[in-house]
Amino acid sequence: MATDPMPQFPPGFLWGVSTSAHQIEGAADERAPSVWDAFTAEPGRVKDGSTAAVACDHYHRHREDVALLAGLGVDAYRFSISWPRVASPGGLDFYDRLVDDLGAAGVRPVPTLFHWDLPVDLDWLERDTAHRFADHVTTVADRLGDRVHQWITLNEPAEHTLLGHALGVHAPGKRLLFDALPAAHHQLLAHGLAVRALRASGAASAGIANSHGPTWPASPAEPDREAADLYDVLLNRLFADPVLLGTYPEGLAELMPGDVEADLKVIAEPLDFYGVNYYAPTKVGAPQGTDDEFGGVPLPAELPFSVRPIEGVPVTDFGWPVVPQALTELLTAFHDRYGARLPPVVITENGCSYEGVDDQDRIAYLDAHIRALHAAMDAGVDVRGYFVWSLLDNFEWAEGYARRFGLVHVDHTTQRRTPKASYTWFRELLRDQR
Repeated sequence: MATDPMPQFPPGFLWGVSTSAHQIEGAADERAPSVWDAFTAEPGRVKDGSTAAVACDHYHRHREDVALLAGLGVDAYRFSISWPRVASPGGLDFYDRLVDDLGAAGVRPVPTLFHWDLPVDLDWLERDTAHRFADHVTTVADRLGDRVHQWITLNEPAEHTLLGHALGVHAPGKRLLFDALPAAHHQLLAHGLAVRALRASGAASAGIANSHGPTWPASPAEPDREAADLYDVLLNRLFADPVLLGTYPEGLAELMPGDVEADLKVIAEPLDFYGVNYYAPTKVGAPQGTDDEFGGVPLPAELPFSVRPIEGVPVTDFGWPVVPQALTELLTAFHDRYGARLPPVVITENGCSYEGVDDQDRIAYLDAHIRALHAAMDAGVDVRGYFVWSLLDNFEWAEGYARRFGLVHVDHTTQRRTPKASYTWFRELLRDQR
């Protein structure tokens, strides 16, 4: 960890932490089922055999968690609103209480309207799901919009498409490979329709949270460069270009369903901010003809690329490479590529999985990435906020409870919360920034 003082961020810079509904709320028997409930009920889908039926029991303990937010001193809390819960009787009452309690604690609520927990009777391969989502957004905004002024439509449609629909390792467990592209298009359409619904409800600020990272070719050889370019298109440009430019990367529009030209006009609704979830760069080369694994995700041999290890850098407990300067690289590249079409950026997720309450590795990770963020701002990128993933150790999707991303340790048997060393470090950093 650097010993130099942390650079000062500008007045009004938004500091926060993030969570998601399915990963922390629990109370699964008090809402309708989601695709993740169905997925985790299938043996072998989750590595430790667990489910999120209880998770962190945030639904019943949210006041304790709001007190942790207040003690941390963050400006904002990014959480997600469970579509299945909203569809259940009294489901919005919980979010009413949460938003009120956040307001009383002086913490800005920043809800994400979809974070992967699709109602079990819906399917992103169907166009109607995008319109159903817009109706859901209207319902939520009409109820909470008097107190919520900053909204995020979708979280990481890239991962939800790739892991849930192409590779089948996340819910809904479909293994469609490139036939999963309609799920990407319908999520993007849902985003645009959601922005329109939020505008109609009088929302002051709307954005999206897309995951991005630099793609590095494994070598200068042409096959490796071509494979890296394709990976970059699928994980970065496929989800940024339609939102920011109103176009798909070359060759992809004809693979999408419906009237793509008309849909792109909806998808490219102007945004007030662009959310970036950043964790690591990826080194990519030509296919090697064998099944592989990357960060716990199995990669079949038939993919037109292979993911290679980045040597000479530390890794998290998840096996993800720790490369803080790649965040600077990513943001400056976005600034150069999209220019005036890129709205102010908010880092909507950044964090790491490490064990232990005295989590010095997490402190070093966050310290280095916040410095890298400041370097991007010095280079001219307009960044307005930074959210740590995550407040709490939670249900980490197909990994179950084996990965711990929280600033607060959660004993998933007793639900006891214990702030980690990183919680104290981040609290002191925020005090120094004010």
